[in-house]
Amino acid sequence: MRKLLVAILLLAPSFSHSAKAETFSFPTIAIIDTAINPSLELFKDRILHEVCLINLDPTYNSCPNGSNMMEGPGAASLPLDIITKNGFEHGTQMSALAVRTNLTVKIVFIRIIGYNQDGSRQISGESSLNNALDWVYKNKEKFNIQAVSMSQGHHNLGVAGTDYCPKTPITESKINELISIGVPTFFPAGNGRDYKRIDWPSCIPSSIAIGATTPEKSIAIYSNFDPNLVDFFVRGSYRITNPDSTFKNIAGTSASTVVAATQWATVKNNRPNLNYLEVYDIFSKTSILVSNSKITGGKLTNFEGAFYAK
Repeated sequence: MRKLLVAILLLAPSFSHSAKAETFSFPTIAIIDTAINPSLELFKDRILHEVCLINLDPTYNSCPNGSNMMEGPGAASLPLDIITKNGFEHGTQMSALAVRTNLTVKIVFIRIIGYNQDGSRQISGESSLNNALDWVYKNKEKFNIQAVSMSQGHHNLGVAGTDYCPKTPITESKINELISIGVPTFFPAGNGRDYKRIDWPSCIPSSIAIGATTPEKSIAIYSNFDPNLVDFFVRGSYRITNPDSTFKNIAGTSASTVVAATQWATVKNNRPNLNYLEVYDIFSKTSILVSNSKITGGKLTNFEGAFYAK
């Protein structure tokens, strides 16, 4: 993995952004997910920007403005009777975890899931993710985005023991483009108890794949694993906030992923002169070895250790 990252950085193109960068004193992450309820009190002054990119099909015009693209206040929101059902609550839950991890974090939320008239989810695929990653690449400096988190994935993989990760060169190129400007992309390993394969897109080697641990710091039995591809483990069990302000206990690599991205952005914001590999090395060197009865050699992030590392 390290050799791959070095190669990407050495081949990074020379470019400039048209958007003028501002001075920020807070960490910022881009969360790619279902939708968010920005009116919740815990998000007050936390939502830096909202984006809606429903681009799989021109007939999927379910952004609030009636099209498949929108930016600005309310772009990533949904009516309360829709956002509380069919998995649409997921984006609010993950954003709340980011805020819980660091109360100063700012969020750029990118919604990539549309909905049908009955409130069910529209199909979303690789092109939606690619559009979101491309948007981050173009707007990284404008919003000082330091990490990307998408707590979504699928397990439609090849046979274990083979090069099982689906071949998606466009997505891989988008991830690599972000690495070239110092922005990591975090994805969940998945919750299928598969100890030989992890979900797509976390199986793309240049992504940062995150597994989950229990509160007792052992690898969660549900967490997928591939010793060559899982980068780090993070606690996966939390009490989270729903879009209707109720609370729920959850456990999964989705939660671990957004926490990991927020940790990274916090360290990077505190030490802006560090490059991608230097931040990665800090998390690796300060990590704690974790295991369970089936998995050994996992690296649990040590947030405090990474933050104060020399």
